[in-house]
Amino acid sequence: MGTKKLVTITVVLVFELILVAVIIPGFIAWICLGIGAAVAAYFLFAARSARNRNRRASRQITIFSLLSFFIFPIIVGWLTVYLGYLSIATALLATALTVEFFSNFLALPLTIYHRHLEMNMPAIHMNYWPVVTIVVPAHNEEKVIERCIEAIIEIDYPKKEVIVVDDGSKDRTYQLASKYRSNGVKVLHRATAGGKSAALNTGILIAKGEIIITCDADSMIARSALRMIIRRFHDPQVSAVAGNVKVLNRTNLLTKCQALEYIVNQNIWRRLFDVFGVVPVVPGPLASFRKKDLKEIGFYDKDTLTEDFDTTIKLLKTTRVVQALTEAYVYTEAPVNWKDFIKQRTRWNKGTFQTIVKHRNVFSNARFGYLRNLTFQYVILSMIFVPFVSIVSLFVIALAVIGGYGLQALVVMLVFMLIQITYSFLAVQLDNEDVKLVVFAPFFVVGYKELRNFIKIKSLFDVILKRESKWGSLERVGTTKKTA
Repeated sequence: MGTKKLVTITVVLVFELILVAVIIPGFIAWICLGIGAAVAAYFLFAARSARNRNRRASRQITIFSLLSFFIFPIIVGWLTVYLGYLSIATALLATALTVEFFSNFLALPLTIYHRHLEMNMPAIHMNYWPVVTIVVPAHNEEKVIERCIEAIIEIDYPKKEVIVVDDGSKDRTYQLASKYRSNGVKVLHRATAGGKSAALNTGILIAKGEIIITCDADSMIARSALRMIIRRFHDPQVSAVAGNVKVLNRTNLLTKCQALEYIVNQNIWRRLFDVFGVVPVVPGPLASFRKKDLKEIGFYDKDTLTEDFDTTIKLLKTTRVVQALTEAYVYTEAPVNWKDFIKQRTRWNKGTFQTIVKHRNVFSNARFGYLRNLTFQYVILSMIFVPFVSIVSLFVIALAVIGGYGLQALVVMLVFMLIQITYSFLAVQLDNEDVKLVVFAPFFVVGYKELRNFIKIKSLFDVILKRESKWGSLERVGTTKKTA
């Protein structure tokens, strides 16, 4: 994607954000816009030191401190004077609007900046290619395991070791994987299922590689991915690199919404964290680590449902650099029905809350730098604040319609849909993806968004009430796709 095209789309998005302030009556939206832009400017200024690996940033202000001691009191105080009474619901919505402006004014310039760095990254001449071990944990994956292994065998890399760990499967996973021993694939069998973390640790313990790559059994790593990833490890400060996960089975409304969600998250928001070197999650379908760093943090733990998030946070707490590579592709199966989607997202969200609780000391220790001041704050906002405000918004919209302001509410909603469409178009262009996916963007304002938020809230209460958490199993399709 050319720089001119990127800048043009960004300018359009800025005008759309200003349009939000124009169409909302009164001065409240302008106040939210100003505060949001000011906070974003602060973090943009801080991004300079982040690129120099000065990531501790012990004196930096956190997003939460800004919300608690600056933004929220101003908005509540202004509403109290302007409306003549304290409206908590309106104040929450105004704070949410401030967060929306902040995140957009932060993400847009950093996306351009990241793309600029990406396009101007100097070529790295590799005199030495380290041994890489690819570990594939598998439990009842007979429909997809052969496809996964064959894709790994086809990867263009000179020194790779492949280890498949069958974690107590009850189907033909072990037998099917064993067929590839003649191709140099090592296949281990655990008689009793110990979970994904145990399977990964089993493979890592016997791995010979300096770099550990994990790949979920339902995923296919692109042929060119490993060389790109290893070049990133040429920087000695980089401890882990996340791949670009793409939905393989785009067959219905649900899977296409997930495909677009992945594209937007990884080409807008993850670029933001990559600039600061604090990418929150190195995802299971394509996760890369220095083995010595994994050993230092005790490998994978099994006390959360999101071992990838937990392991990434453990690395970030050691002030190591975790980055993402947009051109290292891996294709994975997404849930094809709503039942499996809810099951998967419930596990992800529960695991996220479990990991936040496990590493809650991040909030109280300034030495964790951008992990504390940006990453964890963003996770809390997106996982707790935004879902609850979303519910409040539904009630406010309903009251607006009843009170005769339905047209105004519709106009505001349409503008936010327009913003989401433009954002989606930007992400699709950055990733050279199917532009037809943009037609699903409105569901990220109404419909798909609400479902995800309700799952987050339910998951939060599941963790608070200590309800039993299980991995569960998803229906596999076994879709095939060529990798590049």
